[in-house]
Amino acid sequence: MNKNLIMIIVLGFLLIASAVQAYQLTSLKAKIEEGSIKIGGSAATNTGTGQSTNNINELPTMVGGC
Repeated sequence: MNKNLIMIIVLGFLLIASAVQAYQLTSLKAKIEEGSIKIGGSAATNTGTGQSTNNINELPTMVGGC
């Protein structure tokens, strides 16, 4: 098989894949702006009390090394 033909096929596949991804990204962005998709966040919670914790306060003061 000719190398140029293989390169054209691979390039065509990459172009089609990038076009599909661009469409999906713009569709997702429109849905987020519309409000039909909610983006949630999570905070670290202390499982015992259910209160938010600050991870920096939980770090050990010294870490073993070389």
